Amino acid sequence: MGALARALLLPLLAQWLLRFAAALAPAPFTLPLQVAAATGRGAAPTPGPGPPAKPRADGLAFALEPSGGAANFLAMVDNLQGDSGRGYYLEVLIGTPPQKLQILVDTGSSNFAVAGAPHSYIDSYFDTKRSSTYHPKGFDVTVKYTQGSWTGLVGEDIITIPKGFNRSFVVNVATIFESENFFLPGIKWNGILGLAYAALAKPSSSLETFFDSLVTQAEIPNVFSMQMCGAGIPVAGSGTNGGSLVLGGIEPSLYKGDIWYTPIKEEWYYQIEILKLEIGGQSLNLDCREYNADKAIVDSGTTLLRLPQKVFNAVVEAVARTSLLYIQPMMGAGLNYECYRFGISPSMNALVIGATVMEGFYVVFDRARKRVGFAASPCAEIAGAPVSEISGPFSTDDIASNCVPTLPLNEPILWIVSYTLMSVCGIILLVLIILLLLPFRCRHLPRDPEVVSDESSLVRHRWK
Repeated sequence: MGALARALLLPLLAQWLLRFAAALAPAPFTLPLQVAAATGRGAAPTPGPGPPAKPRADGLAFALEPSGGAANFLAMVDNLQGDSGRGYYLEVLIGTPPQKLQILVDTGSSNFAVAGAPHSYIDSYFDTKRSSTYHPKGFDVTVKYTQGSWTGLVGEDIITIPKGFNRSFVVNVATIFESENFFLPGIKWNGILGLAYAALAKPSSSLETFFDSLVTQAEIPNVFSMQMCGAGIPVAGSGTNGGSLVLGGIEPSLYKGDIWYTPIKEEWYYQIEILKLEIGGQSLNLDCREYNADKAIVDSGTTLLRLPQKVFNAVVEAVARTSLLYIQPMMGAGLNYECYRFGISPSMNALVIGATVMEGFYVVFDRARKRVGFAASPCAEIAGAPVSEISGPFSTDDIASNCVPTLPLNEPILWIVSYTLMSVCGIILLVLIILLLLPFRCRHLPRDPEVVSDESSLVRHRWK
């Protein structure tokens, strides 16, 4: 069966209830992807006696410490804290002497940035003046998200990840001095770690990303994996949940069954291809291009499952028709009763598989082989019952051959096209000016044919 004929079934409907979970009937929300074959546990060495396993040639490494390597993969288990509502964060030490910060893990952006000044919603920040190893690069950067934005000074310094690496690394870091709706009440992190591709990095893709620096300096495989253990837990409570970010490998204890992979369609976000959606076993019967308009991405920095407006409307109608639930428990300040929210929201420009969905799975970002993998997570259970499952392959005979719309141009290409168009406009404008002036000058030509009077103009266009 060809790659297009394989599909990944992700019953994403997690019954996000703290109580009565066992009494609710299963309500599958299925989301098949175009995928490669599943990879079972037998595909790589498993832990056991003998020397540690080294990274495989295909770019994957199971979570065993490579002999002589800088990474201790097993120490990365349970190195995250947080929840889907406020994000999952990692402890990082920055500078000399080291300053401890909690950094939000975001697979939907590419910049590494930390608070560089006090803020009313955070308890600490990175003071560059206290670090003898900090080196400014002399320029600012501004990054805008779906919600919030920040501006910071770009520099470089050494960082250490206590739970996972036995040495330090030099990385680019932006120190935030101005922000809007970025640091919010109740958050427990004071920086952001963008793990997407360099194409999304600001101010340009030439700024090496945190993970690219780590792959080069730590000599780890170009792959990382995440498990977020907050399924069914209130997203605004006082406590935090656990999780794991395995940088450079896959940890077998963090998933059950097989890992199903889907190709990365474009290396900017982790963009995948959605083939169809089903509610209660019934397809929404939409053109698959609607699901991928204008992209479908996996983003740990987004809380909910976000759907294009047309798809969202169809889902709401189907949920109402079948009386299914897709809700999360909420904790309200001063409230003595339980509140719940719909775990899906509309989106203007993308289908986003956010933390609400990712909490049900162990997700592998295999950049080396340009694919994203999903496996069932053992911590995604409520009252002992799993909230998610994966199965397949499924027939895709009724699906269009290409469900991804024409991809938007990347920023560098847009700049080239813009300058080219402006240059053409400039030449045309110059020609028009010459044509307008020629008749006038012809009427005032000097009688001496050897005398020539000529003037030229340079039209400059700046694109801002």
